[in-house]
Amino acid sequence: MTAPPPGSGRTPTGADTAQPPVRADGYAPLRDYAVIGDGRCAALVARDGAVDWLAWPDLDSPALFAAVLDQARGGRFLLQPDVPCTAARRYLPGTNVLQTTFTTAHGTVRLTDALTLSDNLSLAPGRELVRRIEGLAGSVPMRWSVQPRFEYGTRAPLITRRAGVPMAASGPHAVAVCAWNAGEPQCTHDSVTARFRTDAGTQGLIALAYAHQEPLVLPARAECEDRLEKTTATWRQWADHRTCTGPWRDAVLRSALALKLLVFAPSGAVAAAATASLPEELGGRRNWDYRFSWIRDSAFTLDAFLKLGCAPEATSYFWWLMHASQLTHPRLHVLYRLDGGTRTPEQALPLSGYQGSAPVRVGNAAAGQVQLDTYGELLQTAWLYAAAGGRLDADIARRLAETADFICTVWRQPDAGIWEVRSEPEHFTQSKMMCWIALDRALDLAGRQLIPDRHSARWRRERQAIAAFVDDRCFSPRLNTYVRSADSNALDAGLLLGLLHGYRAPDDSRMRGTVAAIQRTLQDGPYVNRYLRPDGLTGTEGAFLACSFWLAEALALCGRVDEAAHLVDRLVALANDVGLFSEEVDPATGMFLGNLPQGLSHLALINAACAIGEAAR
Repeated sequence: MTAPPPGSGRTPTGADTAQPPVRADGYAPLRDYAVIGDGRCAALVARDGAVDWLAWPDLDSPALFAAVLDQARGGRFLLQPDVPCTAARRYLPGTNVLQTTFTTAHGTVRLTDALTLSDNLSLAPGRELVRRIEGLAGSVPMRWSVQPRFEYGTRAPLITRRAGVPMAASGPHAVAVCAWNAGEPQCTHDSVTARFRTDAGTQGLIALAYAHQEPLVLPARAECEDRLEKTTATWRQWADHRTCTGPWRDAVLRSALALKLLVFAPSGAVAAAATASLPEELGGRRNWDYRFSWIRDSAFTLDAFLKLGCAPEATSYFWWLMHASQLTHPRLHVLYRLDGGTRTPEQALPLSGYQGSAPVRVGNAAAGQVQLDTYGELLQTAWLYAAAGGRLDADIARRLAETADFICTVWRQPDAGIWEVRSEPEHFTQSKMMCWIALDRALDLAGRQLIPDRHSARWRRERQAIAAFVDDRCFSPRLNTYVRSADSNALDAGLLLGLLHGYRAPDDSRMRGTVAAIQRTLQDGPYVNRYLRPDGLTGTEGAFLACSFWLAEALALCGRVDEAAHLVDRLVALANDVGLFSEEVDPATGMFLGNLPQGLSHLALINAACAIGEAAR
């Protein structure tokens, strides 16, 4: 990423001003969550020190702690002062290790949280959460409580002791609660709790050691401390190799680190988010599981990896994508499991939902939808990969050519569109544009003899037919803009992707008209709505953050660099205190909505910052 033009570069990624933790009916604001992870799983840590979400053993496994979805039944790991406090927090620079400083009338305590990385050189738990408590000043009474609730709270734990160490078990799951200088743990029928006092200069440690269908390892304190230090060093080493410069460097690096947390290391897949069923509308029903990998995000993901100098991640992700899509070739599923599978049945859990936002869903029925834009994303991803010097072997090349053939037969169908509407399929304009992109990229790859070109004449004819359909039926001369679907007058921020992916050049009058219409109709300050409802109302969902960054990137491509930079300045300031973004933000309150951290929001930030830098050169 090259240096962008002047911008304020405001980033909220350092330690924030101390604030008292707050909860409403037991729920922390979504903005108050930070995320930690180890490349296999992720946890949400609230400002008050509670781990309210943790799925073990993997990112898409049933949760052990799910208080963020049901504060009464979901379970959590609480660790906090036993007196009123304020809390300031940050990530240790260049890491995904979280540090929270609690200040009380009695003194100050620092909490360091990490899901540790295993070095594979010593016997270690299958998964491990380490929490270090340091007394900085005074003498502070502390309390902690581990409340395991296996399988999203549907299975009660069996609490026992092994070698004096409390442990919780259920079926194939076992968790040991190891504590040193952190009070004497007391076991109840469903929890492990303790109280203790932290004095200046003292240091306590609590570790959760997890096993799934394997022996449970009880770690020694020195081993936990060593893994914590090595985890910090490993994150810093990774961050030091990222190619980020310019006024938004901190925000781009934090987005890169958040994106890295969503990479499922065993396969190379990238999850859309770390959580499930956090609401897009408070109290509403649009609560979806995002712990899967969407083809929709593939081109953004590969592009961001390449721009950040993440060649290993780019290569692993591309080959995972090729493997997963092979299972359903020539059709693409909208999303795939992180292991490449396609079975993602959607079900409702007996949980109350975040602040009453029910149903709580896991799995995702969108997997069965037809979304034609995914074919464009797949070919765009392959094109980017090849342009960066990636190898397309004979089998992959053949399949890409067959995908182009398949597009020629299906592009005339209606589909569910990029936003996965659960109404009747339509002829969505963005989907048709991406079908055009798919054939255009196939023609380019064939022209460079990277894929077979036996049907390139057909691809060229169908590409022309798609353009005729889009320009005849999906453009409104009266509004001077492309519209959401054929023969409609509605706007959709997804149309910006036609510009970002190259359906038309930035100086094309119709594309410029579309950007202007989206600004007039869907933009409100830094916020951009996805679309307007048929009755002309925006509804109660929040503004979709990726759309705002897409607009900034589009403005940069159109040469409006200062305007783009100003918008990115405002958007970066919308992050929470540790630099994370959810899917949506309520423009009226600044409240985070939807799952978090949201990969697409962070991808869009990275790509917008890079586009502004390139335009400024």
